[in-house]
Amino acid sequence: MLSLLIRTALALTMTLTTVAHAEEPVKKKHDMAVMWQTALTKPPIAVSAAFDSSGRLWLAKVENGYVLVSHSDDTGKTFNPAVKVNTAPERIAAEGENRPKVAVAGDGTVYISYTEHLDQPFSGNVRFSRSLDGGKSFSVPIIVNDNRETISHRFDTLGVDAKGKIYLAWLDKREASAAQKSGERYAGAALYYAESDNRGDSFSTNKRLASNTCECCRVAMAMDTDDVPVIFWRHIYDNNVRDHAVLRLGGKGGMMRVNEDNWQIDACPHHGGAISVGGDGAYHVVWFTNAPQRKGLFYARSSDQGKTFSTPMPFGDHQAQAGHPHVLAQGENVFIAWKEFDGQRAAVYGMASQDQGSSWSKPVRVADTAGASDHPLLIGNGKRAFLSWNTVKEGWRLIDVAAP
Repeated sequence: MLSLLIRTALALTMTLTTVAHAEEPVKKKHDMAVMWQTALTKPPIAVSAAFDSSGRLWLAKVENGYVLVSHSDDTGKTFNPAVKVNTAPERIAAEGENRPKVAVAGDGTVYISYTEHLDQPFSGNVRFSRSLDGGKSFSVPIIVNDNRETISHRFDTLGVDAKGKIYLAWLDKREASAAQKSGERYAGAALYYAESDNRGDSFSTNKRLASNTCECCRVAMAMDTDDVPVIFWRHIYDNNVRDHAVLRLGGKGGMMRVNEDNWQIDACPHHGGAISVGGDGAYHVVWFTNAPQRKGLFYARSSDQGKTFSTPMPFGDHQAQAGHPHVLAQGENVFIAWKEFDGQRAAVYGMASQDQGSSWSKPVRVADTAGASDHPLLIGNGKRAFLSWNTVKEGWRLIDVAAP
């Protein structure tokens, strides 16, 4: 929300500048920098959690400019002392649509990715680190984006396949920067990715997957049943229509449109979706839209690798600002979580399906808080599903989400 307010303020500043004196652009630049620096002081509350193949729970959070990683062998009741990933403090994105990511390969190698904010407004780099000793120590973080302009390389997502191959995807402004230098218009950002087949010793040359993506909605990734990464993001279609797309990495079909809500908005909603792949290969996706004919949160599934999707199913109370949904498929069970606000407390609600998304339980209030909170995150250990949720007042919580 803070980032959206900043963008609104920036837009107003630019409008006022067009009718001001010649010295006003200098003032505008100064104001942008001040607002950006103010945004960077926002407390980092976005936390990541994941189970490895042995059932060990891993937690990644940000404190005082450091990514801290710890693990638990008793499902979150106790944790080992946290280990610092970066050796010097950085301005790390850990709020709203951004959070550090943690993934563990089958051989126990722990991988971390995160976005480091830079000095210029809305700029950043995608950083990566690994632990080869079970989380006891981490490598010096590297920058994965090979374009080193002080522009936006942000909203990273991390995936590891069964063979240990690493995939990183993110939103990148290098094309928009080139267009600006040429005096051309470029809508949004682009979707880029890099991969590593040597446990993160090095990454491939960055490759563009799609141009004209929404610039600040998080990117989601899930591994298909054949170990191919599937990426889900908000795309910019004709005349600033911002609906979602899905792409199987390396697939012949290219990107496919998931929904045709036709939400036309000349700004980023800061409201990304989520994807999970079930044991039967079905894609389960959730998203937010504020289109004229379809408003709120929606769920859909695809049984043909994203070529077609079911009729979107609405969920959540739009009047209670239902938003920031997450989804987890585990066996035949599918779980959805999202946030609502009743004017005093923010709450996470959940629903579950025991038949791969064909029918759903009634919504249940899972947890709430009176203070600021992270977006909900669903994680599973292969047997049970859990809500991972961090709040300022209650701290981080792991809550068992039972199927009905």
